[in-house]
Amino acid sequence: MWLIILLVVASLLLLVFLYDIFQTKDPILRVYPIVGHFRHVLSSFGPELRQYIVAANNEERPFSRDQRRWVYNSAAKGNTYFGFGTDLNIEEPTNHLVIKQSAFPLDEPRDNPDYLIPCKKTLGGWRNRKKPFTPDSTVFISGMSYGSLGKTAVEAMNRGCQIASAAHNTGEGGVSPHHGHGADLIWQVGTGYYGCRNEDGTFSLDRLVAVCEEYNVRAIEVKLSQGAKPGLGGVLPGKKVTPTIAKIRGIPIGKSCISPSHHTAFSNHDEMLAFIESIADATGLPVGIKSAVGDTPFWEELAKKMSEQKIGPDFIAVDGGEGGTGAAPLPFSDHVSLPFKVGFPRVVEAFRKHDMDKNVVFMGSGKLGFPQDALLAMALGCDMIGVAREPMLAIGCIQAQHCHTGKCPAGIATHSAWRVRGLDPSEKSVKCANYLINLRKEILRLSAACGHAHPAEVPIERFEILDRQYKSTPASEVFFS
Repeated sequence: MWLIILLVVASLLLLVFLYDIFQTKDPILRVYPIVGHFRHVLSSFGPELRQYIVAANNEERPFSRDQRRWVYNSAAKGNTYFGFGTDLNIEEPTNHLVIKQSAFPLDEPRDNPDYLIPCKKTLGGWRNRKKPFTPDSTVFISGMSYGSLGKTAVEAMNRGCQIASAAHNTGEGGVSPHHGHGADLIWQVGTGYYGCRNEDGTFSLDRLVAVCEEYNVRAIEVKLSQGAKPGLGGVLPGKKVTPTIAKIRGIPIGKSCISPSHHTAFSNHDEMLAFIESIADATGLPVGIKSAVGDTPFWEELAKKMSEQKIGPDFIAVDGGEGGTGAAPLPFSDHVSLPFKVGFPRVVEAFRKHDMDKNVVFMGSGKLGFPQDALLAMALGCDMIGVAREPMLAIGCIQAQHCHTGKCPAGIATHSAWRVRGLDPSEKSVKCANYLINLRKEILRLSAACGHAHPAEVPIERFEILDRQYKSTPASEVFFS
């Protein structure tokens, strides 16, 4: 028996050896037959090897070990304290954020068990929409579509938002039954108009109205671009386009779904404003836009026209170039659009010049799912904080970075029945809610330490940025000219 096994193994190795030395696609395998395959195996496990063996607590990207530990423990209601002092080298920092506490801080908020932070503004308030929306939670789950995420992950997040009284952005894949578990929905309408499109792919107002009447849609977000793929349009690989997703989106089964880079319903400021008003008039809902920041004059012109015409989006969601949960070409994810902390202040400044910043609800996203980053974003002018990858971590993501392959080992960014079966929406929804609640708790604690009851009241003067050689610069000088 052992002789037979050895002969079989030897035969297989011989076949691999012969294939390697005669194939012409891979020079490594031709020179190093058989052994060269180990290079590919080790390379494919690169993120996992760095995560578990190589990386220090604050080195790994996009989220460090310390950041993941904080999210995991928040989701599990575990210990979110870190002992023996900081392991950051704050004497030789790079862009290190410092929050300057008050000499007379407030007590921690103990009469608010869910640590709700209501939004200070009302979506649709300045335009007197028929169905205005004042969110109970400034923290919400940002756009991740059913398609990029599997059905169980979407359900877990929706149910988690319902438990935590937070809004849930659908992402550009349309509204699905998995979004129908009680949370307030922000329906994201992208360039593909999924869920509200005609057979030729153009926008259908009638279908949009019908979906809004069927689901708990509280606001509509028209997506111009996002941090992962600014100026390119969304991408859903064909292996993720299941029959159900194809039906919801109105696209062919199993074929890669690539959204156009631009909207066909409008092509300039005036047409976009008219498009927004037509949706708001038909639905009565607040309507906003989402975009990564690249073309600064676009925002200056938009603020000017809104000031002159007294019409326009009820909210503006700014996504940072460091954001993104789905598939994207490397040059776009690495080099196109500004990071949130650079782009967002430019948008706010444009609206302040025209005295329009008080009318618009500003939302921010792009790695803001940690208390200090969220508080800084609000000091910069954010009214609401969108989180995406952090809730993925809360429900079990291990940062394997296989989101675009359909082979997510945690069963989140996949439609594989085998992988999804490990995700229990009842249990994961609670973890999602726990994370959202603990994030709000820590934001409120930081706010109280600064002497303010609501984080939106913390001024930018409470922040400084440390850099090398013991240099410290007020955040107001760093982010606003």
